Amino acid sequence: MGALVPLRWIYRARVELNRAYRQRMDDWEMKLMTAATNRVVRPFDWGLDWAEHWPSAREIARNGHDPAGYLAALGEAGSRASEEFFGYQTPTDFQLRDDILSFTSPVRTPYAENNIAHAQWFPASDRKGRAIIVLPHWNAKVNEHVGLCKALQYLGLPTLRVSLPYHDRRMLPGFERADYAVSSNVGRTVDSTRQAVIDIRCCLDWLESQGYHRFGIIGTSLGSAYAFLASAHDARLRANVYNMVSLYFADVVWTGLSTLHIRQSFDGNVDLPQLQAAWRAITPAEYVHRYSTMKKKSLFIYATYDSTFLRQYSDAMLEEARLREFDHDVAVVPCGHYTMGRTPFRYLDGYHICNFFLRNV
Repeated sequence: MGALVPLRWIYRARVELNRAYRQRMDDWEMKLMTAATNRVVRPFDWGLDWAEHWPSAREIARNGHDPAGYLAALGEAGSRASEEFFGYQTPTDFQLRDDILSFTSPVRTPYAENNIAHAQWFPASDRKGRAIIVLPHWNAKVNEHVGLCKALQYLGLPTLRVSLPYHDRRMLPGFERADYAVSSNVGRTVDSTRQAVIDIRCCLDWLESQGYHRFGIIGTSLGSAYAFLASAHDARLRANVYNMVSLYFADVVWTGLSTLHIRQSFDGNVDLPQLQAAWRAITPAEYVHRYSTMKKKSLFIYATYDSTFLRQYSDAMLEEARLREFDHDVAVVPCGHYTMGRTPFRYLDGYHICNFFLRNV
C-alpha cells in the first residue's frame, strides 16, 4: 500500500486553492467593475427639496434643524409610519401595448420621463393564477434579466419585468446610467426608493385586475432591497427571492465597490451614522419584524466573494431570518457581485430562482 498523504498537506493545499480562487474572483470583479468608464462623481446634496412631498414632512417642520438632523427626523417618522410612507392610490391609466405595460407613477418627480412607469410583460398559460415580478439590478439595461423572464415564461410562469426608477425606458435624456436612483443626493435616493416600492405595488394591482392572485417577486442587488421593502408592505407577495441580499442600505453604498464614486462625494460632507439615519425609512432592517408577521416563503441568495453587498451584511439578514423564524431557504453561489451575471454562475443562480418559484408560487 502507498504511504498516506499527511492531513496537514491536504489542509495546506486546500487553503492555497481557496486563496487562489478568491484572488481570481477579486481580480475578475475589479475588471468587470472598471470596464464601465461612464461613472460620474456628482456633487453632494442633502436633497431637502425631495422630502417636501413625503407624508412625514407634513408632520415635521424643519424648525432650525440642520439638514442631517431634519432628514434623520423624517427617516424615523417614515419608518414608524411606513404604511403611509409607502402608501399610494392605484393608477387609473394602465395601458398594455406590445407587451409593454405603462402607467403614471403615483410618485411625481421633476422629470417627465421618470414619471411614467414601465414593465415588460411575458405572458404564459397558467390556470393557477400565478405571476412573477422581476426587479433588475442597479443600472441594468433594457435587455438585461430578459433571459430570466423568458425562462420563467417557458416554465409556465407569467412574468413582469419592472423598469426601476431612472432606468432604461425611464432614463433621463443625456444620461448613460441611472445616477438618480442611488446617488450622493441623500433625499433623492430616498424618494427614488419610495417610488420604486410604490410602482411595484401598482404592478401587483394591475396583475390582480388581469385575474392573477398568487404572486412571487425576484429582486437582484438594488432590486433585492426594493423587493424586500415592497414585500414587507404588501402581503400579496408570498414567494420572495432576494438575489444578493443585505440587511442595510447605507452601509452597502458606503462600503461597496460599485459605489466608490458616490462615497467620494460623501467624504467630508456626511458620515455613515448620519447617512444611516437619513436613509432609515428605506432600510430593510427597519422592517424585518413586520416581514416576519406575514405568511411568506423566502429564498436568500448571496455570493461568497461579493465586493458590493459585503458578506457581513448578507449574514446579518440571514441571522434576522433565523432569529425571527422566517420560512426561508439559503443558496450560495461561489462568485462575486459582478461575476454573478457571468457564465457559469448565472446559470446556477437561475436554477435556484426558477426551482424556488416552481415549488412555492
